[in-house]
Amino acid sequence: MSKPPVSPKPEQQVEPLIPHISNMPAPAHLPESMISSVSLLPTDKRLILFTRHSLRERSDGNGFASCQLPLTPKGRVLAKSWGDWLSSHLPYSLDVDSLSSPIGRCIDTAQLMQEGAGLQRQITHQSLLVEPGSLVTEPEIANVVFKEIGVLNFINRFLQGNLEGTKNAYQGGLDILSLFYQHQPQHGHLMLAVSHDTLLSAFLAVMFDVQEIDWKDWPKMMEGVFLWFDDKPFYDANAYFVWRGTLYSRAIRSLLDSYQAAGFHQSKLLLPPDVKWT
Repeated sequence: MSKPPVSPKPEQQVEPLIPHISNMPAPAHLPESMISSVSLLPTDKRLILFTRHSLRERSDGNGFASCQLPLTPKGRVLAKSWGDWLSSHLPYSLDVDSLSSPIGRCIDTAQLMQEGAGLQRQITHQSLLVEPGSLVTEPEIANVVFKEIGVLNFINRFLQGNLEGTKNAYQGGLDILSLFYQHQPQHGHLMLAVSHDTLLSAFLAVMFDVQEIDWKDWPKMMEGVFLWFDDKPFYDANAYFVWRGTLYSRAIRSLLDSYQAAGFHQSKLLLPPDVKWT
């Protein structure tokens, strides 16, 4: 990120799942960070891979990607081979339903990853993994600004709370965390959640508590963050996540407190039904 994160702090490195896993051949065109991240995963968690879709056709020069842009032939091969790699090299089962943005390239990514793992599970179209959803509330306002200033400036203005037609940044991050918390797979399973670069970049910035990012922070196609929670109620849980070869943790309570301290009411959050406010 463009400035050192205030929170979370890197966790102590855990034992690799498989010795020398970083030396194992990776699928062609997979971002290098993904294998280094895999080597930090613990065993027997309720694991989620929140990932950007696979390689797609090019967008316009301002970063605006039409909903109709499909995966490229290489992107289809990559998604399938990545699903095969994960199912073959990790002691985690991918035999669980997936979440996906309703956009075709994300659905196709999830389906192809499942096929690579030898599976055919349900793929639930999730509105929080697309826009309007976790960031945008009024697309007729936000879309105009997006096209004027470009995707990176758009995300930074969102993080700084200086963008009409969008949620508070903490709200966006908490809504996604709540979604994942409520859809955790069983222990020893890995659930796919396929989305877009804008949502993933904004989510990570919230988790790192930064208000500005630059292009080096931007998620590549088929790059994602591995995530899991403590086995505790949502309010008391920590979210652990591995991003680009480093393991971090963030207390859910700290995000909730920051959201309330900014003057926003908890009733707007899409929290699990068992959360009790005092």
